[in-house]
Amino acid sequence: MNDIPPGLVFGLLALLIAISAFFSSSETSMMTLNRYRLRHQAKSGHRGAKRAMELLSRPDKLIGVILIGNNLVNVLASMIAGAIATRLYGDAGLAYAGIILTLVILIFAEVTPKTIAALHPEKIAFPASVVLKPLLWLLAPVVWLVGSISNGLARLVGVEATAGSDAEHLAPEELRTVVFESGALLPSKHKGMLLNVLDLDQATVEDIMIPRNEVVGVDLEDTGDEILQQLAESSYTRLPVFQGDINRVVGVLHLRRAAQILRGGPQEFSTDLLKSYTDEPYFVPEATPLPTLLMNFQKQKRRMGLVVDEYGEVMGIVTLEDLLEEIVGDFTASPVPSEDEEITALGDGWYLIEGGTSIRDINRTLHWELPTDGPKTFNGLAMEHLESIPDGNISFYILDYLVEIVEVSDKMITRARVRKMGQ
Repeated sequence: MNDIPPGLVFGLLALLIAISAFFSSSETSMMTLNRYRLRHQAKSGHRGAKRAMELLSRPDKLIGVILIGNNLVNVLASMIAGAIATRLYGDAGLAYAGIILTLVILIFAEVTPKTIAALHPEKIAFPASVVLKPLLWLLAPVVWLVGSISNGLARLVGVEATAGSDAEHLAPEELRTVVFESGALLPSKHKGMLLNVLDLDQATVEDIMIPRNEVVGVDLEDTGDEILQQLAESSYTRLPVFQGDINRVVGVLHLRRAAQILRGGPQEFSTDLLKSYTDEPYFVPEATPLPTLLMNFQKQKRRMGLVVDEYGEVMGIVTLEDLLEEIVGDFTASPVPSEDEEITALGDGWYLIEGGTSIRDINRTLHWELPTDGPKTFNGLAMEHLESIPDGNISFYILDYLVEIVEVSDKMITRARVRKMGQ
């Protein structure tokens, strides 16, 4: 070592520190690569992404070759630094060499390259894979020996290094966070649809059904003229057909077939003729999750179902349109024009809300957080809170929401003014 020119020795030391920086940055960049973006780039034919994916398929081997190389150059660097210090300052120089080399490695071979690699992993990892892949083949025996020992120690604590990791798969809440943090990469409309799809598991048929008191259907006990007039003026595509009561459903009539009934006129009309044009009713339990309902509709080729409770009583109907609107929002106008909207802004944070309005619709429209684990309508929520039907117009709080009754009937709260306090 004493015969080697000092310039060459310092150059060799600088080279070893640069190699150490390469290994440190390679480790950080490889471990911080976005696995989903990497998989997409690899499928698109990106060579660097393919090499990185191949290396990351066995992270124990990748980490092994990086650490072997890093530790090897660090040991060589410390030996050279010690030799330089001894040559210049004698035995006392070893202490100075240790302190100075530690600072140099910490700054130039650890903190700085790892910071850069963490900020720009793809720019470091893809070029580094060109070196790491053949190096892994070259040091395969050493990597295998070190890996076998480390994997054995890992098994002692119950960790299987070669097993697939669930960490590569996103849970629904993690996927929700990814969608939220996508920023401008996703249009707000698309982002809302994705979030609505993730929310389907949290809702059941009961949350979106049309209640039985709002169901429009054909009563076979009506006169023939009344039924024909209803069919001619109906704005709905499908109508349940029942005998006196909705619980006695005999079928579902598509208005496309009603044209044949109308063509015959009152002279040829009969209830048996009407029944012959109906389809068999499809019943849906009220607790059915929405994803299950969507799959059943698709499997059964259905667009409408009658919702029943645990006693077999018809609670209402649910349609494919109702289900799709949970994902894409309202995309059809109501077939029956309404003079009053369910939610009307009054100004100064107040809203006029109809009693039959769904709590989920209120929360979605106003971005409120009314409880949804109990009653499904605002009237039900208010009645549960009051535990009785109010005698007049009163005010009360539901959590942070001030409610003022505007109109009440013998059976329910018809309208109320509501304001979220603190807005």
